Amino acid sequence: MSVQYILDGIPASALQLHSSLYISTRIINYCSAACSVWLLALIFQRVSRYQWQLTLKKRVPPTVPAQPTRGDEVEPLNGFDYTAIEPNQYRPFLAKGHVKMGIARSKRSDWIRMDRGYLRRINLRKRLMRENHEICIGSNEEYKPAIQELYEEIMIEHLPKRYPTMFSIKHGVFRNHVTGDSFPASSAGMSSTAMLEALVETVEEDFYFMCPDVEGDFRLQAYNATFPQGLLSSSRMGWSIRQIHQPVPTYEGRLSNGVDRHFRRMSPGDSVSRVNWSIQTDGDELFRPLGANAGGTEEQETAALLRPEIDFSQTYLRCEHHTLTCLPKTKAIIFCVRSYLYPMVDIRNEGNGPALADACDSMPEKFGVYKRRPVWGEQLCTWLRKEASDSTNQDQ
Repeated sequence: MSVQYILDGIPASALQLHSSLYISTRIINYCSAACSVWLLALIFQRVSRYQWQLTLKKRVPPTVPAQPTRGDEVEPLNGFDYTAIEPNQYRPFLAKGHVKMGIARSKRSDWIRMDRGYLRRINLRKRLMRENHEICIGSNEEYKPAIQELYEEIMIEHLPKRYPTMFSIKHGVFRNHVTGDSFPASSAGMSSTAMLEALVETVEEDFYFMCPDVEGDFRLQAYNATFPQGLLSSSRMGWSIRQIHQPVPTYEGRLSNGVDRHFRRMSPGDSVSRVNWSIQTDGDELFRPLGANAGGTEEQETAALLRPEIDFSQTYLRCEHHTLTCLPKTKAIIFCVRSYLYPMVDIRNEGNGPALADACDSMPEKFGVYKRRPVWGEQLCTWLRKEASDSTNQDQ
């Protein structure tokens, strides 16, 4: 029996219904297959995107927002008159003998200091930078974002809020009402050198940019320093903290481990401070890239040791207020140094001569040599104690 004979026996309506069902079934099957392919593609896309995000998270550490710290907000000093403010009077030798870490948490408001010597020292900084630009300014362009962040932190966020009588921002321009200088109120378009120079011409603090490398070691990658003391920064660019402190005889060991620990533990917005001190017997010059007391070359060392007599009217206690601040965005740690000089005559006249002499004597031998105690130790300590001895005899 032929197929045509069978089909001839089926009504036309039945054949049309069968054909429609057949076509519909095929369409449904095709649609189902297409939907399955689309769904699988969508799932694959989502999985791939998730895996890519996980990879990014592993490669790039997530940005940690700055956490509020004690004293994190800048406290305005309305009506502030810098000409009426005396410089801070540090006497760190009274609290501890020879130099130790002495780190304490500090307030953001205390980051930048102002006093009656501001204008004179800013003019001095400008001159020193002009005459010694290669020594005073240095930067690695790879770390420009850290310089930009500090520029905006100091010039835009800090100074106009803390000292509104001295600094202001108007029409996109930062204005210094003491010096008459003005700078952009944004780091956009400024070179690294221009930003570092602007900081020199605006505040008295020196800044050293310690930036983390891929291994987590902090290295000097930029600086502005018009008041250095024995730290020729241009020759130490790229050095780690340990390399920079290598000449310090007591640094390796407990002290270096403590410094490394503090650096690694600092969170964005954290700020700590300490005060360092030394003796300067040859005048009040703050610019000392080769160190105080004629240090540097072997000939200078010999000349200093053979110096017959110290002029105590030209001898000073030099104190440096150090601040370590972790920038929120770049995670660079800014080593900020504010330098002070106190006449040794004032130290003795206020009755602190014997205490300073005892602190000088308490320095470990190698550290005393590093601080050049052989140059000034015997003469200075005898002179510091003499006034107290004479007063005691007179009272008797």
